[in-house]
This record gives sequence, C-alpha cells and structure tokens, in this order.
Amino acid sequence: MRALLASFLILISGACYAEDFGAANQGLSGAKMAPEFLPVEQAYQLEVEIIDTQNIRVYWQIAPNYYLYQHRFDFNLENDQGAVDLIADMPTALSRNDEYFGEVQVYYHNADINLQVQQVIERGTLSVTSQGCADAGLCYPPYNQNYDLDFSNGTVTPVMLPNKKAQTVGASTLVTTTQESSTGDGLLYMLLLAFAGGAILNLMPCVFPILSLKVLSFARSTDHDRHLHSWIYTAGVISSFVFVAALLLALQQAGSAIGWGFQLQSPAFVIALAYLFIAMGLSLSGMVEMGSNLMNTGSGLANRGGLSGSFFTGVLAVIVASPCTAPFMGTALGFAVSQPPQIGLLVFAALGAGMAAPLLLFSYSGAARALMPKPGAWMDTLKQLLAFPLYATAIWLLWVAGRQTGVNTMAAALSGALMLALGLWLWQHSWWRKVLALACLAAAVSLGSMRDLDVRSSDAALLSQGKLVWSEPAVAAQRNAGNPVFVDVTADWCITCIANETAVLLTDDMVQAFADYGVVYMVADWTNRNADIAALLKKYDRNGIPLYLMYAADTSEAPLILPQILTEQTVLDALQAVSKKNSDISVVF
Repeated sequence: MRALLASFLILISGACYAEDFGAANQGLSGAKMAPEFLPVEQAYQLEVEIIDTQNIRVYWQIAPNYYLYQHRFDFNLENDQGAVDLIADMPTALSRNDEYFGEVQVYYHNADINLQVQQVIERGTLSVTSQGCADAGLCYPPYNQNYDLDFSNGTVTPVMLPNKKAQTVGASTLVTTTQESSTGDGLLYMLLLAFAGGAILNLMPCVFPILSLKVLSFARSTDHDRHLHSWIYTAGVISSFVFVAALLLALQQAGSAIGWGFQLQSPAFVIALAYLFIAMGLSLSGMVEMGSNLMNTGSGLANRGGLSGSFFTGVLAVIVASPCTAPFMGTALGFAVSQPPQIGLLVFAALGAGMAAPLLLFSYSGAARALMPKPGAWMDTLKQLLAFPLYATAIWLLWVAGRQTGVNTMAAALSGALMLALGLWLWQHSWWRKVLALACLAAAVSLGSMRDLDVRSSDAALLSQGKLVWSEPAVAAQRNAGNPVFVDVTADWCITCIANETAVLLTDDMVQAFADYGVVYMVADWTNRNADIAALLKKYDRNGIPLYLMYAADTSEAPLILPQILTEQTVLDALQAVSKKNSDISVVF
C-alpha cells in the first residue's frame, strides 16, 4: 500500500510537469532564473580622498538593491608611532528591520563619511571595514580594504594584500578579492543559514505532524532502533532536498521560470498531495489499516520493514515543507541558485541536514526523551489526534486547487477523495474487493485530474479590498501619477505569504496605514504559473516567494525590498521611507 500511494503521487506529479512546463515557459525566450549577485567590490565601490591634513573622505557608491550596515563600519589609521585617533561623522541612514541583526540603520545608493584625524601626521595606513547585503537575500562577509595615505601631497594608494589583485575600472582603481579567497567564508556562512532555515522548517504547520509521528515512534524503541531510524530518516530528508535542488537547477538551466515551491503551481500535484494527507489521516484515525510501517509508529518499528518507512517519512517531510519559507532560508536559496551546481547542491544538502537535525538530536538525547510520558494508551490517543492537522492540511490544499482553477475542480477533487477513502477501505478485505479498490483508486486519479478551465478572476475581489492587480505598466502609471506603490508577490499555496498577510499586511491598522500614507497596494498572484511574475522575481534575484517591493513615487529610485518575514514596524518604516506624508502622520499600532 505504501508503494501504491508513493507511485500514485509520483505519477501525478510527473504528468503535471510534462503537461504544464512547456506552456509555462512560452515567451520567456529561454531566459534563466538563476540570479547573478555582484562581486562585493562592484556592489560597493569605495573612494578615499584626503580633504586636508585632518579630514579624510570615504565615499561608497552602492549598486541598486544593495545596502551597507551603518554599525558594521570600522576605520583604523596607523603610522610608525602606532594608532591614530579618528572620529567618524556618520550621515543619516534608513531604519530597517534586518533578518540578521534586528533593527539597524543602513545606507542605500551611497554612504559619504568624513573621518576627522585627531593629530597631524605626514603618512599613515587606513584600514576600512564594511559589510552589506543584497535585497535579494545574499549577505556578504565583512570586507576589508587598506590604503596608504600621504598627507603631505594628498595622495591615496590602495594597498594590495596577499591573494588580492588590482582591477582598473575607468579612471579609478578598485581592490578585487580573487574567487579563491572570497568563496570560503561566504560559503560557510550560507551553509549555516541553510542549516538554521532547515531546522526552523520543523515548526511549520505542515511539517510538525510528521515530526511528531516520528517522535512518537521513539517511545517504545531501543537505543539501536532510535539511532538507526533517525539516520535513515535523515538520509531521506537530505536526498530529497538534493533531488529537488537538482531538478530545480536543471529546469532553470533549461529556461524554466520556476522557483522554490514550483510544484504547487500544478493543481494536479496539489490534489495528489491532498489525497496523500487524507490517506495518512484515515490510517491514524484507525479507519483503514495500512500497517505500522507506513508512518513508523508502534513497537514493530524495525521488525516489519520500518527502515523504508523512515526513509519515505523523510521524503514526505520535504514534500510537505515546500509551501514554506523559513527565516534565513530565502537568503540561502538565493545564494544556491546563483552558484555552480555543486555549490548549489551543497547548500540544499545543508538545508536538509538542518531539517533532520532536531529529530536526530532527539534520538540521542536522553534528557529530551525523559520529558515524554511512559508508553501507554496516550500514544493511540495522540496518534488519532494528529490525524486532524492532516485533514486540515488536505482541506487547505483542496482550497488551493479550487483557487487555482475553479469550484468544479474542487468538487471533482472532493469526489476523488471519497473514492480514495472507499478504495482504501475495500483493500483490507478479500481479493475481489481489492479489484474494486483498484477501480476506486483509478476513479480518484481520474477525478483529481479534471480541470475547470474557467479560472477565477481576482480583479474584482482585489478592487473590493482596495488593492490593484500588479503589472509593470500599472506600477509605472501609479508612480508617474505621484503615488508610491507596494507590490505583494504572493500565492495561495505559500504559507509564509498567508501568515504575513494575516498577521501584518491585512490587519485593520495596516490597511489604514497604507491609506494614510497614500501608498497603492498591488498584488502579484503567483498561485498559477505566470511568466511576467517569474520575470519580476528574476529581476530582483529571487528564486521564490514571498517578495515585497516598496516603490517611491520618484521613478528614478529603486524599490525597497522588505524581508520575507514581516513585522508591522518593518512595513511602517518602509511606508515612511517612500511617502511624502511621513512628516505629517503618526500611526500607532
């Protein structure tokens, strides 16, 4: 039965890929989705100038959609007698709620800093350290540049450190780190981000019931069983992430406009996933008997083929995690798809290792297991209780399918779910009932494949909510009319998007704030494949959603890119930054 369900899911997903990818890529002219981040010295071009014997100007030209942290600047001046005191005159910066450092001050476009030298010297060496990030998610390690200063004649000479080389661009000389020296620290940093993001995925509502079932299985297991099954589960998680990464990178290299969670843009895959959750829920509720090996519960963990169950539970955890984007995960994914394939696969493997780490730690931690009550009747009660989050997830997935296509598709999918339940019940009886069960499962596949071609139109609904449908011309028209614009790139299958909208964007206070600041709210709905939205993501070096863009009315200004996890203060700061009314309005949350 486990093989039957797995084959059913794989066949449905394979069919939907073959059917939809060709049409989705028309008009893209073979464009690749992989973002290309600038080298650090091109993203932040530094000029150093001696103003007089006691003033030094350090000036960064910052590429669009990149920024520098104010608190990460560090300046040191030394001569033959030792360190020379400096006072840095910092210009006004923009407030930002940062994913890594919290509430910070940052610089976009440029940073012009005056350094006051507290004693008169003839020569010295200036060391300048800075750190910045790209709005698309890549955060660079701290970057150090050194200059010899001759105050007697006002000359500034870059100091060439080991494994650095000079590169002439126009009339100025920049310091460029070689690829070998820049890769190590940056890669390690991204691997750590991926690991952290994977660990946080376990808290997502789709994944948590799966993890709970595995933890439940440890209650009556020996140490050997726990360790073995946790490592098999880990192998299933990591290999699934690597497989998804390989498929994603291969399709992007072939020109497909796809990103993380792309499989959920296919209604057939969404319905197949809903069917899988229904089957799992029926098993946990005790309404159908699939054996303890399917979900690895009970005492027959290792004696009845449970190793394959542990592996496929890891695979399932990755499948159900695809609608979610955890903190730190967006940065790691953006980095992964911008690197050579072997680096990208390594980052995805770190993501899988992070997701598997909590369960692996639990299997070895006696202190964590000591918190569990002794085995007993509570295990069956908890198992039955965990069926209800699975039913709830199936309802949500069927709703997504209805939003993607129409109410007729959702009704057909619900009928297919009924046939699936009947087929699973019949499978437990005599051989001739198994024949009827196969017929019911075939009917479920057929019903789940039906399409309602009258796809819903969201234009009227958005207008009724005071929002507009996104398009590049619509954004340009609003900005030319003097209106700032906020663009919400979202999808019904994106749990992170829904969480941000529910907790922040669609609250009464925030809706009022948008109105008070005169910012037009536009929605780019990527629930179904859309080449224009895919091009927008590529433009801002994003590989998945959510994506939030805050445009000022001035068309010469690049948009602010907000974090993937929003807070009310983050959005309010962005509204203040782009609105001409920010000095006249006070909004209290």
